Amino acid sequence: MIKTIAVPKKNNYNLVIPNKYIGKKIEILFYAIDELTEQNDLPKKIKLSEKYKGSISKEQGEDLKKHINHMRSDWSDI
Repeated sequence: MIKTIAVPKKNNYNLVIPNKYIGKKIEILFYAIDELTEQNDLPKKIKLSEKYKGSISKEQGEDLKKHINHMRSDWSDI
């Protein structure tokens, strides 16, 4: 594998392909390094519990908790 960083002076760039890569499928990528740092600055993934915190009232949460516990007890009786 060959990896290098270049600063092009024009809109074309001459690549020399090593002999061992002749006849093989190769991948050539062009991207600006500062684009990568911009992507890293995106917000981090948040937990679902944080994402939906406050979306239902406390009373609704208690009712849901009771319902879930009731359903679980039904399954444990089987």
